[in-house]
Amino acid sequence: MDSNKTEAVRSKDLVVFEILRDSKCTDCGEAISKGDFLFLEKEKALCLRCADLNHLEYLPRGDAALTRRAQKHSGLSAVVVRFSRSRGRYERQGILVEVAALERAAEECQADAQQRAERCTRDDARRREQDRELKVRMTQAILELFPSCPPEEAGTIAAHTAARGSGRVGRTSAGRALEPEALTAAVVAAIRHNHTRYDQLLMRGWNRNDARDNVRDAIDRIIESWRSVPGRRKSTTTR
Repeated sequence: MDSNKTEAVRSKDLVVFEILRDSKCTDCGEAISKGDFLFLEKEKALCLRCADLNHLEYLPRGDAALTRRAQKHSGLSAVVVRFSRSRGRYERQGILVEVAALERAAEECQADAQQRAERCTRDDARRREQDRELKVRMTQAILELFPSCPPEEAGTIAAHTAARGSGRVGRTSAGRALEPEALTAAVVAAIRHNHTRYDQLLMRGWNRNDARDNVRDAIDRIIESWRSVPGRRKSTTTR
């Protein structure tokens, strides 16, 4: 097999399933118990022995460097997945790799463990500094949009919405770019949870949309007051 074909084969992972209920191998009839591995070949359920994968070693997820290196060194490998009923999707659990590949990967990881730990420490420090800078800039941008928002609360909103890995609006590209719509959405969400009865209504069993409708006027009043410039009174003069 030439190198191009080899790369094409390796680019498509074999998939092995960690099953949630008992099954049996179509070829040999051996029972495959819940929690064991099953391979599908043209809709045929095969045990690992009949699938010629039983010589591989299982490496659970959790160590990214070890997993990456073991899969790189293994001529044959498979991704192990399990169906999550709560999320309605298959999720990766680990990989099956050749024993020699796993041993080689473990040796490499042990050899440069100190270097990787130091790099990880530097990366963590860099990310913390980036997060701190984003919070400062976001707090300032919120106060520019809402001059009467208490500065401490603006900082709390920025820290909450910009938390790394949170999936909140502050971590989106629009949030990191400090776009007004994204920041306004973060402020509205904070007001909804911290200054209205919204959470209480949800706890009483209210539908989310109905609860939002109920507190919309209260949110609008606070937004309007926070948009005003401190010390500037609205003119009451009529023409």
